[in-house]
Amino acid sequence: MIYRLIDNMVKKESKSSQTAREKLGILSGIIGIILNLVLCLVKFFVGILTGSVSITADAVNNLSDAGSGIVTIAGARLANKPVDEEHPFGHGRIEYICALIISFFIFIMSFELFKNSVKKIADPGEIKFNIWYIIILSATILIKLFMARFNSILYKITDNISLKAVKQDSLNDCLATGAAIAALLISSLTSFKKADGITGLAVAAVIFITGVNIVRDISGKLLGQPPSEELVKKIENIMMSEEKIIGVHDLIVHDYGAGRIIASAHAEVPSTSDIVEIHDIIDRAEKKISKELKIVICIHMDPVVVNDKEVEKYKTLTNKIINSINPEYSFHDFKVVNGPTHTNLIFDLTIPYDKNIKTAEVLSEMTKKFRSADEKINLIVTVEHSYV
Repeated sequence: MIYRLIDNMVKKESKSSQTAREKLGILSGIIGIILNLVLCLVKFFVGILTGSVSITADAVNNLSDAGSGIVTIAGARLANKPVDEEHPFGHGRIEYICALIISFFIFIMSFELFKNSVKKIADPGEIKFNIWYIIILSATILIKLFMARFNSILYKITDNISLKAVKQDSLNDCLATGAAIAALLISSLTSFKKADGITGLAVAAVIFITGVNIVRDISGKLLGQPPSEELVKKIENIMMSEEKIIGVHDLIVHDYGAGRIIASAHAEVPSTSDIVEIHDIIDRAEKKISKELKIVICIHMDPVVVNDKEVEKYKTLTNKIINSINPEYSFHDFKVVNGPTHTNLIFDLTIPYDKNIKTAEVLSEMTKKFRSADEKINLIVTVEHSYV
């Protein structure tokens, strides 16, 4: 049923296209609005009849979820706007902002549920029980599970992070309703009348943590986080598949929303190669990455000396010393410049981000080890951090 809905929405369009992403985002929003309004009415009615604060709060949450549907639709439409003078990289990041708004709704729900639960603990009141209430609430859980599954599939197809937030919110609702059912049973069948309020507090805490996790995930994308290892490997494999490219470094990936990724990288090539031939090779690699990964990339050529015994000797020594300090360190742009009294080894040292690393100490230790191997060696090192 879910896949039939998706196929009917996008018809013959590629599901990964921007138009399909917009349509599927709108589809998620429309279904979310309709089902959440129905669930709100049902739960509010049951909440009034039973006197359960957790059920009534759950009904209010479904109303806010309907608002999330409106946000999802607006985000899908705005994110697909074409590039313009003020936004040359498109509007894809609007999806991240919409996901933040949805997380705000999650925080409101957790706060309201917390507040009402505290009141319920102080004054438990009477809980009315009827088996039909349990049946009706169980049916609402099935609807929310469908919504979670539906948005999970849409997220995998579109990589729209707003849909991931909606999916998580639907699972939160299942948890909240399940807890409300448990509290209803405990309060009605035992003398422990505070179960409703205590259960509400527990659910509020879980929902709040979920909201925090969503914000953390989105803020990483907005602030600029490293690309996935899988994407880095794909880019490097395509570049290294070209015969004359013998190394890759300084890969930088900028994410402006799904389907709007811009990258740059340095490709090491033999210094003896014909520059016109290398340009053709790099141009071909850029086109491959654009076609296969939908990434606009600019590749810089770095000529390196190959098949030189002296360079290879110092390169092997450098690799050995750097590995002895930390196997996670790497180096590139290696050059050897001989002088009358010393030999300059020039290279860039890449070290991982770590607040405990002191660059001066690393360079001091490295200098001692090189000098003990060959006192004529002079290091000219540029320390950098990897962007991947």
